[in-house]
Amino acid sequence: MPNFPQIRATSIPGKFAPPSLQNSWAAYTPYFPVEAYAPPPSNCVITQLNLPNQIQRHGARFPTSGATEGILAAVAKLKSATHHTDPRLDFLTNYTYTLGINDLVPFGALQSAEAGRQTFERYSRLFSKSNIPFVRSSGGTRVVDSATNWTSGFSLASNYVYNPILSVILSEDLNDTLDDAMCPNAGSSDPQTDVWTAIYGPAIANRLNSHAPGANLTATDISNLIPLCPFDTVAKETLGPFCALFTPVEFAQFEYFGDLDKFYNTGYGQALGPVQGVGYINELLARLTETPVRDNTQTNRTLDASPITFPLDRHLYADFSHDNEMIAIYSAMGLFKQAQPLDPTHPDPRRTWITSHLTPFSGRMVTERLSCRPQRRGTLGVAPSNAKAYVRILVNDAVQPLQFCGAGKDGICDLNAFVESQAYVRNDGEGDFEKCF
Repeated sequence: MPNFPQIRATSIPGKFAPPSLQNSWAAYTPYFPVEAYAPPPSNCVITQLNLPNQIQRHGARFPTSGATEGILAAVAKLKSATHHTDPRLDFLTNYTYTLGINDLVPFGALQSAEAGRQTFERYSRLFSKSNIPFVRSSGGTRVVDSATNWTSGFSLASNYVYNPILSVILSEDLNDTLDDAMCPNAGSSDPQTDVWTAIYGPAIANRLNSHAPGANLTATDISNLIPLCPFDTVAKETLGPFCALFTPVEFAQFEYFGDLDKFYNTGYGQALGPVQGVGYINELLARLTETPVRDNTQTNRTLDASPITFPLDRHLYADFSHDNEMIAIYSAMGLFKQAQPLDPTHPDPRRTWITSHLTPFSGRMVTERLSCRPQRRGTLGVAPSNAKAYVRILVNDAVQPLQFCGAGKDGICDLNAFVESQAYVRNDGEGDFEKCF
């Protein structure tokens, strides 16, 4: 029997700090449900004829190699201070940086296993021994590990009756709809995040410098130091000492730094951002309509043409990806569209583009295909033979409005209308993909 991760109730979903603090860690926020899961309306059912499709970010990880460089430089400055005048800094005297690079932390493995358990329990009626989830992953180690941890959690929840496996690993050096590495001409979010860093960072740097003479921290160092709070926390599964150095207002400012980063990196603010999600959505449309993939962007045509590596007859599909790719998918589809681009100088408190709500560690988007019968005065209307196919999308359990395909307050939209609404995707990005090279 495989060695499954042990799911500990005390570690899931990872409440290390009050939500007002922990949920402002931007992309480093542990997964949390933005809303409580709401079942479909009473006239709609998810049956074995219908399909949930899930794409999920990998679980909590260590910093990337690039982030580690900035973190180490900022920590070295703090440690070079001649003395401390704030006791919250005293831990630095004996502090040694011990975090790894890139890989999942144990808590991140548990997040994915818990997600697998939740998926089985929520959709258990869809599965049989002849029809278990089909699982794919992008090729990064932490993504592959998240996928196999998810399958472990799913198997454990089914008491090992259903044991899905990771069937396809997409190389991140080739066509890959689960990674954002196929648009070298795309710009970065640096111009926007640099503006905001220059606004929110100096006051924090000045405060810390006043309590750590000789540190000479800059505004840029602040955007490298604040992430040590979540990174230490998820690695050691207890609130890290760096968390005490910043106020709730300062964490909210860092959250906006993360919002700008995603919006202008692969989101709506990047001219070649949304096109990086086109291939995946074309695969989603193929699954929803049970027709072959039609795409000329990021898809691996060989794999997608085979029923072995891209089946169309499963009741659940689970894909594992990166946050930047998921942001591109949201943007290509039309989710979380803002009335105005995010202002690098001033956060709009009414914005719905909040990274911790979009792509936290182990964040997920679920597309449910529903069979709905007409309702009359709140009761089931006509015979099941007259049922129609509909779509509902949830991001971190929050039902998305889908106004772009005519959905009402319940977020449910006619499947054909949903497909028609994806003109940008079905037209291969309307020329944007060619601009990537």
